[in-house]
Amino acid sequence: MDILAEKLDKKLHEWKPNIASQVRQKIMEIIDLADHDVLDIMQSRFVEQEVLNILECAGNWFYTDNST
Repeated sequence: MDILAEKLDKKLHEWKPNIASQVRQKIMEIIDLADHDVLDIMQSRFVEQEVLNILECAGNWFYTDNST
């Protein structure tokens, strides 16, 4: 067994069930993207989410009342 697979197997048993379930889902998504040779889409989605997070934080900062 690959060292990565061994580590993943060990961690899946150590983590709380909800965390292990989330990790399994993410890994299945990555495997599906790799099977379709579209891993670059994952990077694009990550960057898009980061930009949205930054904009959301900036919007919250902009609308915060600093007059107190």
